[in-house]
Amino acid sequence: MPLITAPAQATSTPPRTGFETSDGANWTTQPGEQAFLAAVDRGSARTTVRTIGTTKQGRPVQLVRIGSHRTADVMLLICSQHGDEPSGREACLTTVRNLAYAKDAATRRFLDRTTVLVVPTANPDGRAADTRGNSDGVDINRDHLALKTAEARAMAAVIRDQRPDVIYDLHEYGATVPYYDRDLMALWPRNLNTADRVHAEANALSEKYVRPTAGKAGFSSGIYGIWTDPVTGDPIKQTAGDGQERILRNMAGVKHAAGLLVETRTDALSEAEKADASLNHRRRVNTQLAALKGAFRFVGERRGSIEAATTASRLAGFKDRGPVYLGGADNDPAKAEQILQDPPCGYRLTAAQFADVGDELALHGVISKADGAGVLVPLRQSQRALVPLLLDERAAYHLTEGEVATDC
Repeated sequence: MPLITAPAQATSTPPRTGFETSDGANWTTQPGEQAFLAAVDRGSARTTVRTIGTTKQGRPVQLVRIGSHRTADVMLLICSQHGDEPSGREACLTTVRNLAYAKDAATRRFLDRTTVLVVPTANPDGRAADTRGNSDGVDINRDHLALKTAEARAMAAVIRDQRPDVIYDLHEYGATVPYYDRDLMALWPRNLNTADRVHAEANALSEKYVRPTAGKAGFSSGIYGIWTDPVTGDPIKQTAGDGQERILRNMAGVKHAAGLLVETRTDALSEAEKADASLNHRRRVNTQLAALKGAFRFVGERRGSIEAATTASRLAGFKDRGPVYLGGADNDPAKAEQILQDPPCGYRLTAAQFADVGDELALHGVISKADGAGVLVPLRQSQRALVPLLLDERAAYHLTEGEVATDC
């Protein structure tokens, strides 16, 4: 499916990014990004661009929607949450253009059935400063539970309102030779509150589509966070990639989407790359584009099983059955004290507590209702597993300590 190849001939000339016009010598500037997206918006009837948030320094966080009408399947790309990791952003920008202008039958059929949403620069202030965090130094990818930053709040609202089936999160990393030095690293949601079928789809996205497709394009890959023996390839230790709910990869699973983190290697691989930064830049972006090709193929080939898995996950909370996990991961069993085997029917908040966290609950799509002088947040809802992570005093990153309710 030629979704991320060179753009097909269109009624107007497709714009090019600053990265493309410089042949990889320079990353696209933020004014250049704005001009590029405006040109795509004008030139393609299937594309709309809107601002979904504003950073502390006044920069827009933008969302691009590609698709002629609302579809059953929604795919969300989040690009460059860390401002000093620009290759994913460049891949997202060119992918937006290529999808917007494509005229081949395969891509048009894909877009008839799939809405593609793209946040090209999730951290505009960080990108402007070339820093990991935002203008307050906050790592946005550790704020998907508390939602204290404007950037994370904007993304949470998109996830709540658009209910994506796939959330694809593009990053970069520094290698540790020889244990952790692949062109591409990928990882699905490890959080144990991810429904089994959603977990299986996310794992397939990584292991059957993204990594194999990158491999066919000549790029090596591995599982994010796992050091491996350089001779045998056996895992040695885990250095990252746990199940904590603050991270978008894990929050995607908690919120019923097949999430995937992808990371490309920033380090120069050769003397030529050290001598010519454009070679390094192009390799990083091309790795991202190859991986994205696998992600699009995943959606195109498995849309039925993906939609069945995410729909079942969204509905399961209304049954209000089964444990909720406050810790652990798919490769690290939760301790007994981290498992709510018989969760309460809800949590009560005082009026003052709700005044503090009500906006965050609403952004997460958590339903609450008036209860005397305060508020009851029941577990019988789509976001059942998220409620204790937000309100139970035993949860590692809870927003406030709700009173356990037994008479909902």
